[in-house]
Amino acid sequence: MRWDSLRLAGDAAPEGQAAPALFGRAAITRTFDTPGFRGMTFHEVHAKTIISRVPEASRVPFRWTINPYRGCSHACRYCFARNTHTYLEFDAGHDFDSQIVVKVNAPALVRRELAAPRWRGEHIAMGTNVDCYQRAEGRYELMPGIIRALIRAANPFSILTKGTLILRDIDLLAEAAEVTEVGLNVSAGIIDKELSRLIESGAPGPERRLAACAALNERGLPCGVLMGPIVPFLSDSPAQLERAVRLIAAAGATHVSPIVLHLRPGAREWFLAWLREAHPELVGRYAELYRGRAYAPAEYQKRIGEQVAGLARTYGVGRATPRAARKLPPRGRAAWPPGLGPGSASPCDPSLGPADAGEQLTLL
Repeated sequence: MRWDSLRLAGDAAPEGQAAPALFGRAAITRTFDTPGFRGMTFHEVHAKTIISRVPEASRVPFRWTINPYRGCSHACRYCFARNTHTYLEFDAGHDFDSQIVVKVNAPALVRRELAAPRWRGEHIAMGTNVDCYQRAEGRYELMPGIIRALIRAANPFSILTKGTLILRDIDLLAEAAEVTEVGLNVSAGIIDKELSRLIESGAPGPERRLAACAALNERGLPCGVLMGPIVPFLSDSPAQLERAVRLIAAAGATHVSPIVLHLRPGAREWFLAWLREAHPELVGRYAELYRGRAYAPAEYQKRIGEQVAGLARTYGVGRATPRAARKLPPRGRAAWPPGLGPGSASPCDPSLGPADAGEQLTLL
């Protein structure tokens, strides 16, 4: 069993619902019969530790991370973290999307570990493995306690998310920015709503994510966009890249960072199974491009990077002002969904229950 870092919660599983053998008799296993959570199972555990060191082999510019959840309801076909679910003896496909591990003691652990003498106040990245603002956060509300602990310690941190639920915590993020360095990024690489609905079916639509980026920048919280993944042959044409960067610039993004789809084990099998069904004509082209590797060729990545960099200069990414952001959406686009545009009185109601939190799915 790969559960050394997780100590199971002390209560038994709900009556009539057998706990999976993986968790043992003490697991709390819950399901919620609401539209946003139907078909999902939540495994509530008490973690032993929460601030995790990132393996040195990882291609990331930070050393520490916090992941209050394992598994992710965003259901992104390409998610590189899928294979980590197999460490818990789940599968990297449907289980990753629907069997969500919730570290219910995460805020208390963060407070304890930040106060430990050995902790040196280094930067902590969140949303690097699975999204900390996925739908489960609407019910479990772990992030406010985590952010408060970081504020108390004046510890620098960053958040990467596809979840519009981040706007619920905008006041806390503003408070944190007064005492420490806060980095915010929204992930929005696929601007086409139909493609997004197909391969990241549980995530808020791209226009909602860019609206969240605009709202954060409007509040004075600099937010950039991770433009990823750029999906070869499906979202990488010059016209598609131009439209994406134009909308990212209009959202007031402080920067844009393109990243080409990479197919690590777990994600590779799940994505390619979808590709064979949805776009069989592309299977051979993917085999030729990736040649069994996780990453697209360096020359392809360089070409995409140069195109995006040029478009960012053209559209002035990072030069938009809050006043300009208030003029969203740009000409020719539909209005932002109700309550999500910059300047909205209540961009995200913190009282939303799980059914309401899942409502973001209806606006893809």
